[in-house]
Amino acid sequence: MELKDERDIAAPPEVVWAALLDADVLRQCVPGCTEMEGNPEDGFTATVVQKVGPVKATFKGEVTLSEMKAPHSLTIAGQGKGGPAGFASGGADVVLTASELGTKLSYDVNAKVGGKMAQLGSRIIDGFARKMADQFFDDFKKVVEGDGAEEAPAEDAPVAEKKGWVKRLIGNKD
Repeated sequence: MELKDERDIAAPPEVVWAALLDADVLRQCVPGCTEMEGNPEDGFTATVVQKVGPVKATFKGEVTLSEMKAPHSLTIAGQGKGGPAGFASGGADVVLTASELGTKLSYDVNAKVGGKMAQLGSRIIDGFARKMADQFFDDFKKVVEGDGAEEAPAEDAPVAEKKGWVKRLIGNKD
């Protein structure tokens, strides 16, 4: 399955680039992700719980970043095993271009599955993969732009948690 699309993000390319390399941001954006650890140099490990059709599985996998040309492009590759449910692997070539709005993020995703999941048929798998990619990049845009991050925090929340991700990264410029 291959999918190409793009998103306009209201943030400069350097901020979008930093978000792509941040394990906490990635954890928030990967649908079903319960754990994400690591760094861009050594790669990330993740645990993702997903249901594809009638098959529900917990995938444990690795994500690596390569061909990094800061802050312009990188390749994300990942693979995970879901026990009897099968395996999933894929990647995305991501290109960041400065735009009037801030950054145009273009991506070209490919995905493969095997095991029980592959028996579901290509229509179900392709639809699921498209939904996952769209959800990841929609969530990524929201996290980077800070949408929803400004909702009223708890009164006793630490100050750092009261700011959106981008404001924590670049500081409060008010």
